[in-house]
Amino acid sequence: MQVLCGPADPRLAAAVPALPPFDPRVLAFLSDLSAALLRDSRAKAYPDVVTFAFFCRRANLENLRAPYAAMADRLGRGLVFHIAPGNVPMNFAYSLVAALLAGNASVVKASSREDEQVTLACRAMQALLAGAHEALAPYVSVIAYARERQEVTEALSALCDVRVIWGGDETIRRVRQAPLPPRAFDVTFADRWSLLVAGADAVAAMDDSALAAAAQGFYNDTYLFDQNACTAPRLVYWLGGGEASTVARRRFWEAVHRYAAPRYPIDPVAAVDKRIALYRAALTLGGATLEPMPDNLAVCIRLSRLTPEAVDFRCGGGCFLEYAAATLEPLAALLSGKAQTLSVLGVPATEVRAFVLARGLRGVDRIAAVGHTLDFSLVWDGYDLIETLSRRVAGG
Repeated sequence: MQVLCGPADPRLAAAVPALPPFDPRVLAFLSDLSAALLRDSRAKAYPDVVTFAFFCRRANLENLRAPYAAMADRLGRGLVFHIAPGNVPMNFAYSLVAALLAGNASVVKASSREDEQVTLACRAMQALLAGAHEALAPYVSVIAYARERQEVTEALSALCDVRVIWGGDETIRRVRQAPLPPRAFDVTFADRWSLLVAGADAVAAMDDSALAAAAQGFYNDTYLFDQNACTAPRLVYWLGGGEASTVARRRFWEAVHRYAAPRYPIDPVAAVDKRIALYRAALTLGGATLEPMPDNLAVCIRLSRLTPEAVDFRCGGGCFLEYAAATLEPLAALLSGKAQTLSVLGVPATEVRAFVLARGLRGVDRIAAVGHTLDFSLVWDGYDLIETLSRRVAGG
């Protein structure tokens, strides 16, 4: 086991007192962490590190605290043990911050891969915890170990009050083999899929500047992590038909291609994977055809009908399903519990939210503007993390 940040023995975190949510010491630590990362010239090379630093700014922390102003009767649950995913390097830091803001000590298992973003963030945290924020040192522990080291998972699971598991269904099944104390519980983030709903009329009417901004946002949502994040849209659902839909699709994909071309290198494996994905779609999804594109940078598979099998279709590196309809109704059958983030472009978020609520759909926990699907929130996958990771002391 490698300690990336915090005490040499992470088990010390099990003995510290719980804190109230949004404890001033935690806010001061995170604010200083933000400043340290924004000063670090190395961090500027990683947009996800810079985004995390902005998330931890004092002004944003105060905005996050505002909805919880009436939580004076709550304390953190104690020790939170996090299993962070490997596909989004900075996820470990957001999970840690959520637990700290809720009043908990944390032990976070970061990915065992060597990601520079993780190293930069942990170095900045360690420097602060060794200096002005020494009092919080037992509350912040980041470690790395191979997933085969189940004995480490078991030892930390036996100490925790909450176990937060990111990374998908298989990870959840494996980690759950490690027993928890009787009062402890799991917060799980399972395999999910996401989509974009785009208004054909609105996209067709966009000026070049607005369209370029939309393409950049879509690129950030998808290509930055090769569509490996659960928040990355796999399906583009065009709302509206006729000539506007044809014009909108052509303009949108041309803009995405222009933005991605100088930024996203295609390797041979990704190119082959996308060709295989087309054949798989033709066999399993029915009526799937390949939309004409200038090259293999973006592969768009157009569906003639939506079937439940589309939910399980997955291929990274710029491979997308596409479907067009006059209303949102055909989507209802796909928005099961596996659907996570629905991003919108040229469609009011309120309209989509009303559709989800009116039909009592079990899927869609988040509705976000295009370009903001990766933005972290304290309400994630339907969990209010501050309420979930804290407890109310009733009476008095």
